[in-house]
Order: sequence, then structure tokens, then C-alpha cells
Amino acid sequence: MIKPELLNGANLAFIGDAYYELYIRKYLIDKQITNQNLLHKLAVKYVSAKGHNKIVIGLMDQFTEAELVIFKRGRNHSSGANRKKLSEYLSSSGFEAVIGYLYLTKQEERLHQLIDKAIRIIEEENE
Repeated sequence: MIKPELLNGANLAFIGDAYYELYIRKYLIDKQITNQNLLHKLAVKYVSAKGHNKIVIGLMDQFTEAELVIFKRGRNHSSGANRKKLSEYLSSSGFEAVIGYLYLTKQEERLHQLIDKAIRIIEEENE
């Protein structure tokens, strides 16, 4: 297995995106939400670039130095994407990179701590 430290930001974001989305989907199912349309609508609030940008704003001062380095690596990777809201997309990639790095380095307690904070940020905004 490749060392997570050697992966670029896009690779870390790739795995982080998948892990985070699965975590959110399970979280919503655990809340006993079964309507597919509602599940999708709610999930988008947590997993969209817009949602990730809000999360990053709320978490930025809580990242460790190492997490901040990973965030910047993910944020700065060249995606070649031409997006309307590039800053949100880049911020989202940075967040996903942190999640991916924590997952691959098996820092499960910290990983779940950040994701639980991310969930609270989104839910507090939607109250």
C-alpha cells in the first residue's frame, strides 16, 4: 500500500470524498430517514462544495498544523476544473483531503471528531 504522505492532494481528496459521503449517508439512515428524495436533498447540504466551504470556515481554526498542511495540499491541487465558484471547490477539495489523510493514516478518533463537528456546523446553519 502506498504511504498516504506520498499521495497528492487530489488522491487524498478522492478517498476523503468517498469516506465522508458514506459517513453522511449512514448518519442520515441512522436518523431513520427513508424517503429517497429527502435523503438526497439532505445529503447534498453536507457533501456539496458549498457545504464543505461552510464546514471549512467553521473548522479552519481547529485544524492541527499537520491537517492544515494537508488541507492546503488538497486545496491547491490542479484540477483543471472550470467552475463558477472555484474558491468553494478548492476549499471542498482541501476538506476532503484532510478526511482522506486521516482515514488512510487510521486516525479514526480525530476523523470522527472532525466529521461530527462538520455535521453540527451544517445542522446549526439549517436550524
